[in-house]
Amino acid sequence: MNMEIERKFLLKNNNWKAGNSGTHYKQAYLNEPGDNTVRVRIEGDKAKLTIKSKSKGISRQEYEYDIPMEDAEGLLKLCKTPIVEKHRYKIMYAGNCWEVDEFMGLNEGLVMAEIELKDENQSFEKPEWIGEEVSGDKRYYNSHLARHPYCEWK
Repeated sequence: MNMEIERKFLLKNNNWKAGNSGTHYKQAYLNEPGDNTVRVRIEGDKAKLTIKSKSKGISRQEYEYDIPMEDAEGLLKLCKTPIVEKHRYKIMYAGNCWEVDEFMGLNEGLVMAEIELKDENQSFEKPEWIGEEVSGDKRYYNSHLARHPYCEWK
């Protein structure tokens, strides 16, 4: 079984950005809100279809497949949600890869970091720019941001 175990955090400052370049992401969801999500994503020059189960704590099943770019562009037009756009930065720190998402469009102003773990109890060192943990807060799921963008929270 493919499991995704990740923790999400808000950021304290922009110190993470120095010297790092990001990849542009566009993604949307083919299904209505529910237990599982079916996502289409374009990440730079690659495209993927991802199916995720409902989260149990910080874990969920995840199945991800490369698809042709033309298929991804066509599927994005069929999606039930608006497109979420962001720049993703991959930053190595203390032996772990942190993925920092800087959102654009209706989610502009939101910057979040996540770390994927091998085990829910895995210990890790946090960079100084990591702030409040939001792992259990569904508002910070990309599928939620597609339907309830950050600009509406204020």
